[in-house]
Amino acid sequence: MNWHDFWSPIRLSLQVSLLSSVVVLILGVAAAFWMSKRKFKGKTLLETALMLPLVLPPTVVGFLLLVILGRKSWVGQAIEWLFHAPVIFSWWAAVIAAVVVSFPLVYQTMKNGFASVDPEIENAARSSGANEWQVFRYITLPMTLHSLGTAFILGFARGLGEFGATLMIAGNIPGKTQTLPTAIYVAVDAGNISMAWAWTCAIILISFLMLLLTGRGNPAAEVETVSKTK
Repeated sequence: MNWHDFWSPIRLSLQVSLLSSVVVLILGVAAAFWMSKRKFKGKTLLETALMLPLVLPPTVVGFLLLVILGRKSWVGQAIEWLFHAPVIFSWWAAVIAAVVVSFPLVYQTMKNGFASVDPEIENAARSSGANEWQVFRYITLPMTLHSLGTAFILGFARGLGEFGATLMIAGNIPGKTQTLPTAIYVAVDAGNISMAWAWTCAIILISFLMLLLTGRGNPAAEVETVSKTK
């Protein structure tokens, strides 16, 4: 076994998953907090759109991202002009794919977390002179730490296992965009079962360790809650 070839997809997957989980956690917290505090016309439609990547086939998500970020779109051209390189078929494309497909899980987890906070506690802080930022920082956020941890784990695990959308917009370039799921697929297709098993054991071990980090939490319960609210 070539250890460089074995380690390369693992390193890239960890890199993509860690970055995407941080980005999607920030976006998910912001969106969930904003949506949980406001009522407006079209809220149901907007929330349905936010949850759509959860039910769409990953290849469909990948195709839509390919159209939006491709070199023929104004978005893709703007990115290429700004960074002097296309985003498609780069490891950044894998990060974007992981963010998009994991967003619904993070969003719904944080929405449930914010809904569990007693509004009377927040109102008591406001009546004591705290502004909205102080209420969020010192009251709301500390009371949703469990949800934050669970959301991060779910986002990381979903990004780690992403295959279809990643393959569509990042491709499968060894050492550059080849993540663990795509590496396993190629290894099986090429008949390299021993390498496929090695990578499979690696991704199972990483996922198992991430789930252990939740401590007292139960991510499976959060996944079940998200499924029921689709």
